[in-house]
Amino acid sequence: MTQFDLTDDQREIQELARRFTADAITPHAAEWDEHHIFPRDTIKAAADLGFGAIYVSEESGGIGLGRMEAALIMEAMAYGCPSTSAFISIHNMAAWMIDSYGSPELKARYLPSMVTCDRIGSYCLTEPGSGSDAAALKTRAVRDGDHYVVTGSKAFISGGGQNEIYVTMVRTGEDGAKGISALVIERDMPGVSFGANEKKLGWHSQPTAQVNFDGVRVPAANLVGVEGQGFRIAMSGLDGGRLNIGACSLGGAQRCLDEAIGYTRDRRQFGKAIVEFQNTQFVLADMETDLQAARMLLYAAAGKVSAKSPDATKFAAMAKRLSTDTGSSVVDRALQMFGGYGYLQDYPIERFWRDLRVHRILEGTNEIMRSIVARELLRA
Repeated sequence: MTQFDLTDDQREIQELARRFTADAITPHAAEWDEHHIFPRDTIKAAADLGFGAIYVSEESGGIGLGRMEAALIMEAMAYGCPSTSAFISIHNMAAWMIDSYGSPELKARYLPSMVTCDRIGSYCLTEPGSGSDAAALKTRAVRDGDHYVVTGSKAFISGGGQNEIYVTMVRTGEDGAKGISALVIERDMPGVSFGANEKKLGWHSQPTAQVNFDGVRVPAANLVGVEGQGFRIAMSGLDGGRLNIGACSLGGAQRCLDEAIGYTRDRRQFGKAIVEFQNTQFVLADMETDLQAARMLLYAAAGKVSAKSPDATKFAAMAKRLSTDTGSSVVDRALQMFGGYGYLQDYPIERFWRDLRVHRILEGTNEIMRSIVARELLRA
């Protein structure tokens, strides 16, 4: 692709994801949100198109695409439901980590069922006492023969209690990042339990719960990579996760911009359609400009992450920060154009407003994104 255009293959992938969204996600998203329905059948249908293993290698059963294609897919699905799209992104991140760093035996044990979403994966890093300071995590894994004994808790885990597989960051050594390792833990292992489903502002189509480990015996063969590599594995997964969550914000914001254009054409005040007022046109123009600027940065960052460029992490952080801030801002302006109707569940705007708000917090808060960028700028 050129810097500012998509290839024919990328356009085909984008169109496939858009058709799937229009048929399988958009008509049902409001019901999923209202009734807190976890659409597992829809996620399985997405996996039938390869969307459960977008950047898992073809050798492991995935479709082996790049981060650009993943962003296009996530953006398209978020046009219907950001919550469901983000959930699929998290599963992809967990599958990719196993594929990229796992032993052949580990990949053979888990990836076939993850590619098809017969088993769905969660990413477990955050703890009740360590959020942005992820390297301070306390969940401990002590080696005991050919097993690790795991004790601790993880917080805000998407899929907690529903998903079968948990790629979990644990402390196997010293304090700090160098003492962290990654283990694959299964839902049904003795000692694994879950807190109550969290009552969230948004993201109602996916369960979120605390995951607890009480002396869980995990085979040593479930180690992802080697001991002490876990923090680096976790951070490498987050580069792609940040792109995906940024893409979800873009998709949701694009939907709200389109809804706002349609509504302001139909809604009449003071004898004419409100889209005819210059102020409305200026706001729409700014929304479009902001959205396109964020999209261009995100696409550029996706290319850098796929190419493993030295500045990939910085660009992923910048793109995540700008896309999620812009997404929230665009949706907020769209809601304002709807007036009182935008505040009602009769229209989709309020759902997107709620769903996109959390994107500025997860996969690293936007304050942490600024810290990452500043650190790279000031590196000696």
